[in-house]
Amino acid sequence: MGEVALTDEQQAALVSLVVRGMARGQATQAQQELADAGLILVKGPVLMPTPAGTELVGSLLRLPDDAPERERIMATFHRFLPVNRQLRDLCTAWQVRPDGSANDHSDENYDADIRDRLDDIDDAVGPLLKRFAEDIPSMGAYRPRLTEALANLDEGDDAWLASPLIDSYHTVWMHLHQELLLTIGMSRKEDEELEERLVAGGGA
Repeated sequence: MGEVALTDEQQAALVSLVVRGMARGQATQAQQELADAGLILVKGPVLMPTPAGTELVGSLLRLPDDAPERERIMATFHRFLPVNRQLRDLCTAWQVRPDGSANDHSDENYDADIRDRLDDIDDAVGPLLKRFAEDIPSMGAYRPRLTEALANLDEGDDAWLASPLIDSYHTVWMHLHQELLLTIGMSRKEDEELEERLVAGGGA
């Protein structure tokens, strides 16, 4: 596949779709143009990036190995991954109680404890997002999205913690994590292995 020239609108639409993994709804003009170029797939109301689209976004976002900001970003990323593990564990606890039964949210104290833990996670990721945004401006957009998800959760709708159908806290977190991986050029497998080492105290 040769070099692809995208308009700013097309590039923004493609990056957004690759970061999200998929989207639902009627294709916009920019998305339809991307589909015509073989970069996204439109199947009824579902839009997904093609491998070519994902590869193109990876090349657009990836920092060169010798970029001066790479070292700073990687240092912050190493601090991010243990917090990422905390969120994953929290989402598991939100869905499944310690005895293995599904959490039906009838125990207000249990849910309140998880909500308190989420505040701690949110407090921890705030400064990291600020640091990321100094070198990756698009990362600045995630802070208000996470805050909005928390506000909606506190309005009483439990779906705003982890539902994949809306921009829940966990969904937004996954988007920012995916954008980070695309930016630093790390595979999901490498990411999981690094997180395991960091959580275990083994460093990089």
